[in-house]
Amino acid sequence: MTHEIHHTHPEIVKRLRRVEGQVRSIAAMIEAGRSCLDVAQQMAAATSALASAKDTFIRDHIDHCLNGSADDLEAQLLELKAITKYL
Repeated sequence: MTHEIHHTHPEIVKRLRRVEGQVRSIAAMIEAGRSCLDVAQQMAAATSALASAKDTFIRDHIDHCLNGSADDLEAQLLELKAITKYL
């Protein structure tokens, strides 16, 4: 099953690319012996950015993909329960 690309997807991809860069920088910080506080702060920032991208993606899916007919209600409910565990 393929899903359409929603208007939020390009922004989510941009955020993920930024997180990817942050993670590479964090690894370089550790290798360079930077302070634990600096590394921990950057890890927290990357974690927060990733969580934000995930939440936006899941909420977008709920808003736009779970809108089928009444005949699909049970399947939609199962999908909603499955995806909300990642929030």
